[in-house]
Amino acid sequence: MKKKCCEKRRHVVAWASKAEWDQVLEYLYSKDSALQKYALKRISAWKSRYGSSCPVAVDCTADLVRCQVLDRSAQLEGDDLVLLYGAALVRFVNLITERQQGKTARRLRHLAGKLNIPEWVVDLRHDFTHRKLPTLKWCRKGCKVVLDWLQQEYWSRQLGGGLSEDWESQSDGEDDENYLKRKEEQLIARQKEIKAYKNARERLISYEKLQYQAFDGLAGDTEGSQWPAPFADMSWLLPEIKQCTVESSELLIDVLLEEGFLVPTVEQLETLGCTTSDAASATVPRVPQTFLRFWLPLLKMLNSPAFIHLFLEKLFRELKQLSKEPNSHRSFYLSAWISEIMLCNSNKFEYHFETKLQKKARLKENIFVNRIQLRWQQLLSACLDAPSSTTAHLLQLILDDMEHPLPVETRQKLLQLCSLYTQAEHSWCTPPLEQIEQPVYTLESLHKILQHSWRSDHPDSSRADSETSKSSTQDYKWADVQAEKAKLLKGSPWQVCMDKVLWKDYPFGKVPGQSDDPSCLMVESYSTMTVFDQPVELENATSANIPGCSAPLRTAEGLLWAHSDVSKLKSGLQLF
Repeated sequence: MKKKCCEKRRHVVAWASKAEWDQVLEYLYSKDSALQKYALKRISAWKSRYGSSCPVAVDCTADLVRCQVLDRSAQLEGDDLVLLYGAALVRFVNLITERQQGKTARRLRHLAGKLNIPEWVVDLRHDFTHRKLPTLKWCRKGCKVVLDWLQQEYWSRQLGGGLSEDWESQSDGEDDENYLKRKEEQLIARQKEIKAYKNARERLISYEKLQYQAFDGLAGDTEGSQWPAPFADMSWLLPEIKQCTVESSELLIDVLLEEGFLVPTVEQLETLGCTTSDAASATVPRVPQTFLRFWLPLLKMLNSPAFIHLFLEKLFRELKQLSKEPNSHRSFYLSAWISEIMLCNSNKFEYHFETKLQKKARLKENIFVNRIQLRWQQLLSACLDAPSSTTAHLLQLILDDMEHPLPVETRQKLLQLCSLYTQAEHSWCTPPLEQIEQPVYTLESLHKILQHSWRSDHPDSSRADSETSKSSTQDYKWADVQAEKAKLLKGSPWQVCMDKVLWKDYPFGKVPGQSDDPSCLMVESYSTMTVFDQPVELENATSANIPGCSAPLRTAEGLLWAHSDVSKLKSGLQLF
């Protein structure tokens, strides 16, 4: 019985060895067209040996790789490539799901789901068969995804043993109640998510239409200073949009941050009469006033702390994804909305002196009025993790409004580091007085300072310095300084050491060539003088009246030690 089982597991394969299999697999998924062509020729040889028994996965892989090779060769036009990709993808879906069909026909989406094939690939096959042909971009994407699926589900599984004929139906073992239930739950959740997305998008589009109608009623008021009250239809539309936050706040925020909503298009800005000057500067972003009033009724209704927290986190995440495009239109408006929210929450000192009318006008343009306790540490990390030209401005707003602010020195260092890694200069960030007085630690600046000080000390040599090169000027300065030092030491027992000495190898107070005998420190010419022969200067008479002074004070000049005294000191000196 065991012998029969072993015989059933044996298969006749078309490749000569496992090395040939590995080579064909490597060449198929290579980006080199020449290697892929070689792999296709080897598969053609396999198919001639197999006849009609060639594995379906090998055949589908060859068809899809052939599409990629012809695409890279630029020999076919776009429409021809779409048809070529379409035939390969339709053939893949039909052949792979064919063995899953039973006596009763089942939907391809259900069969593909059991095999972990993405649902949109089946939809792509449906478009090729019954609808308008997809674009070349979607064809290339579908080919790549299917090739990855084939590599994972077929080619990688053959590396550990022989060919598996029933690989397509391996998921049949999982066709139980739990598997079907899990798949149905996932499908229902996905359908609900798609439905919620469509509803949120349709309601936001309806909101925009009503606001554009209101804007058309502003005759001659291009700045939108007298924005009319919302239409009656807005009273039922806003609660419906708010209901979307109950279902999924994150989904509503994703729709809001799409282009055409909170990130306006150029056509929308032109329709609202917003110019580039309304958007402040690239480093200090602000939402144009008219565009802010356009979305203000909706944002005022969604200003719960939970929504604001999620909104800020999503804005920073989107800004991080645009780190390679720091000056893009989308990056500017994402930063501008962050700035607007932070300014609404700010509690600056200059607001304390405004009048009631000024405060009322300011709060009328705010998204929310009451201060919200934000998650400052998370916002700080998210801001530093999304570098752009506006990071310094946003960082300044966060540091100013933190409930427990950082030390002033820490904030200044953080802003300096921010300006370094964003490679931007911010004139609004005034450095402290200590920072202004500090010297510039660059080689170029130090060289200019040294050259300026030298010219001020030697006015006659300034003309000569300007005519010579930098290297000759430095040599001249060095030689002149050494000559000046030698002149000052002329006639004294000291001299300037011109040798290159590693002073770190000598103890403090010792010079090269010095012996351990202390007498070597004696100068060659000296004179002796007794204590009584030394000149004494008497102080004024007032010093005599100082209590405790029994003798007049004196000062001594010259050598205080005779040669005999030095000998006595030498005899009692101990060297360690």
